[in-house]
Amino acid sequence: MKISARNVFEGKISALTQGAVNAELEITTAAGDRIVAIVTEASVRSLDLAVGKVALAFVKAPWVIVMAGDAGVRFSARNQLAGTVDQVTAGAVNSSVTIKLKSGARVHAVVTND
Repeated sequence: MKISARNVFEGKISALTQGAVNAELEITTAAGDRIVAIVTEASVRSLDLAVGKVALAFVKAPWVIVMAGDAGVRFSARNQLAGTVDQVTAGAVNSSVTIKLKSGARVHAVVTND
């Protein structure tokens, strides 16, 4: 399988809350990072998703929001991962930022140069 997403989180489904249309599932990686995803109930059935099964979560770098410090800011986003900037590669319009999490995993983001 070839994909363009650089952020791939592999782990076990640690929680699954089913609804009428969508389900919320939580994947916990071997390093302890947790990612929450929303999938359709049809996907739960077709992918045979269940607590304890191994799953992959893909997050494209442009979908990652980066914040320096916390300044008491609160977000509605469920996936909030803390780490330190490991690498910045500047481009003409955007820059690629790699953040190293406490677990050692890396998250890639694309941010505007501004």
